[in-house]
Amino acid sequence: MPRQNDLPVSLRVIDRATCRTLAPAIASVVVGWAAATAAPATSAEELPNPAKITPVKLVDVPHYSEGVVFDHGGLGYCSEEKHIWQFTLEGKANIWATTGAPNGHKILADGTHLVCDASQHAMLHLSADGKLLLPASKECDGKPLRGPNDLSLDTPHGGFYFTDPGDSSLEKPIGTLHYVDARGVTHLCDDGLAFPNGVALSADGRTLYMCESQKNRILVYEVKSPGKLGERKVLADLPKKDPALGQIDNQPDGMCLDAAGNVYVAHYGMHQVQVLSPAGKLLARYEAGTLTTSNVAFGGPKRDQLFVTGALGAEQGSTGAVFRLDLGVPGLAILPAKR
Repeated sequence: MPRQNDLPVSLRVIDRATCRTLAPAIASVVVGWAAATAAPATSAEELPNPAKITPVKLVDVPHYSEGVVFDHGGLGYCSEEKHIWQFTLEGKANIWATTGAPNGHKILADGTHLVCDASQHAMLHLSADGKLLLPASKECDGKPLRGPNDLSLDTPHGGFYFTDPGDSSLEKPIGTLHYVDARGVTHLCDDGLAFPNGVALSADGRTLYMCESQKNRILVYEVKSPGKLGERKVLADLPKKDPALGQIDNQPDGMCLDAAGNVYVAHYGMHQVQVLSPAGKLLARYEAGTLTTSNVAFGGPKRDQLFVTGALGAEQGSTGAVFRLDLGVPGLAILPAKR
C-alpha cells in the first residue's frame, strides 16, 4: 500500500476532524454536481443526422493515436506510440511527454494527469508539465498490473476506475476492471474479461459502462458504492464489420458520454463512432475519420464537439490522427473544476 505522502494530492485522505467539518459542504457539492450533469436521454431524432456530419482532420501524428482528453485551458492531448502529444483546437501539436506506451488519459482538479501505460504496467501520475510523479497504481492485492488501458474518474469520491486487458483474449479471458479509492488503494471490481477497454461512469455515479473488445459488446454495472459493483450485464452487442464497406474489425475501444447519458463508442476497425442510449439502443452511427477508431472525447469552447483518435488505416503502418465531429451535442463534463 502506498504511503500517504506518496499519493497524488487529489487522492490523499484528509484527517477525520476535517472530514467532519467539510462533510456538509462535500455533500452539497456532490448533489449539485449530479444535478448539473444529469439530463433527459436524447432520442435518435434529437441527434444530428449522420449524413450531415463530416469528420474534420485536426492533427496528424506519425502512428496510431489514442487517449484523447482536454485540460482546463482547452488544450488537447492524445497518446501515440511512446509519446503524449499536446494540441490546440487550431491543429498545432507538439510532443508533451514520453512514457513508453501511453493510452487512456484523464486530468485531475490540480492539473496533474493520470495516464494508463502498458509498458510500465502502471497507472502513471504526471505533473501539469508532463513530468513523471509517483505512480497512482502498480498492483492490486499484491499482484502487479499487466497493462492498464483506459480509465474513468469518480470525481465526487476522489477515486477512479481503470481497465487492465493485458494479455487477455477470447481464448484467455483474464482481463480485469479496477477501482483506485481516495486513499490510493487499488481494488478488483471484475475479472475474467476478454480485453476490457474503454470505461465511463454515469453523471450520477450509479452506472458504469465498459467495452469488452474481443466480444464486440458493451457491459454495464450498477455501482452500489465507490468500487463496489453489481453483477456484470450486457448493455448491447454491437454491429459486426462489413468487409464490403472496407471495415476490417469490430472491437469497441474507447468511450465517452454526452450530457443526456448516451454512450459514444469508438468502434475499432469500423470507421465509426456508434451512439447508444443508456438502455443500449443503437441511436446513430457517425463516420469517424479514422478506420481503426480508438477513442472519443467531447471538447471545444462549448464542449459540443466530439474528438476522435485512431489511425487512417490498419493500426500497424498507418498514420494516426485526431478528427473533430461538429455534433452540437453537449458532452458530459468529466474534467474536475480547477483547484
